[in-house]
Amino acid sequence: MKFTRIAVFALLLSLFAFNSAQACYTAREREAEQGLRIHSELMVIGLSCNRMPQGHELYEKYQRFTRKNADLIATYESDLISYYKSEGVRDPEKKLNTLRTDIANDISGKATAMSTHSFCDTYGSYLDQALEMDQQKLRRWAQSVWQDQPVSEQMCSGI
Repeated sequence: MKFTRIAVFALLLSLFAFNSAQACYTAREREAEQGLRIHSELMVIGLSCNRMPQGHELYEKYQRFTRKNADLIATYESDLISYYKSEGVRDPEKKLNTLRTDIANDISGKATAMSTHSFCDTYGSYLDQALEMDQQKLRRWAQSVWQDQPVSEQMCSGI
């Protein structure tokens, strides 16, 4: 009898460990990360181009975009914090801040690889496009699959 309880406990423990190792995003969590990636990209564009001719205008557009979509951005952040909590992350807000920093650093690295002028000419129009979107269209953009910029977790199977 004692051996059976130990075996059942070990089995349950191994199943829990297996499920924990299989971290994955739902469609909503994936959208949240992509939405924050969009917001971070726009921030880098606004900040990187701020000193260029007409660049101050781009940073103001980034700020308008942020104000216009503050509720959606906050929801995305909340969705990821909830996900991190469900995964047992000790400090979910720190994990979110690290994700946002990593995304911004990645985008900044791409900007640095180009000349600032070229980067701003190429990506500055993204702010205009983003500002024109209503939240439904912005959410569809965040739901897009970007092969060159995968999210940090795989999608859960069956979703």
